[in-house]
Amino acid sequence: MYREDHDTTGPGTGASGPGTQAPAPAASAGAAQASLAHLLVGLQLTDSAFPSGFYTLSHSLEGFAQARAVDSETLPALLESLLVHGVGPTDATALALAHRATREGRPETVALVDEHLFATKLGQEMRRAATRTGRQLLDLAAEVYGRPEIAAYHARVVRREVPGTQAVAAGVVYAATGVPVRQAVACDLFAFCASFAGAALRLRLTDHRQAQVMLHAVAPAIERTVEAALRRELADVGATAFASDIMSGRHERAEARLFAS
Repeated sequence: MYREDHDTTGPGTGASGPGTQAPAPAASAGAAQASLAHLLVGLQLTDSAFPSGFYTLSHSLEGFAQARAVDSETLPALLESLLVHGVGPTDATALALAHRATREGRPETVALVDEHLFATKLGQEMRRAATRTGRQLLDLAAEVYGRPEIAAYHARVVRREVPGTQAVAAGVVYAATGVPVRQAVACDLFAFCASFAGAALRLRLTDHRQAQVMLHAVAPAIERTVEAALRRELADVGATAFASDIMSGRHERAEARLFAS
């Protein structure tokens, strides 16, 4: 973890004088290298080219579009609402809990978080989307990163012992690769926002320039959502984005669909 050292220079003591602790170049270089490695993992997992299946999801946006309940003007507000009241209290919180349990070697706690999160997905469409992308993430990450924790949890998903929701799968992967929990939650929330923006582009609710403006503008909401997710416990997992559930239910029965959710 990065820690900013306090200034120990006092009266009559220079930067290299008595009582001054010299930095440890080797340790600092090692920490920086580890931090960079974690950043690269986050960049890879949030890249739209990573084939987790996120590109097939609109996160209920297509349902809103079909109902003519969203346009280019209200799109940013919808994204923030889904982030703060939907994804944050459910997926982001579950990811943080699964991450901690994986780091502490508590696989049964990870399974408990997985089952609880799955139970909060009210619609069939959302449950299928979460488990399909979660299984794909674990399958690929086990090969890419070669970590035993990922392979073990993927095996449990294959045996149908656990649901394998995307957020819990991400928590396992990030923990197994050493990515700190705060960074892991932030990465996954950004991936959600980028996926939402991509869906908005395909639904012609925005253009490429405004999509980037929207992603930048939602950054403060991502930061607040990360901090809130890190404070919650398992009993707190649950969304209050009821409009999204309704639109998802309508989307399940739509005659034509571009997205799986």
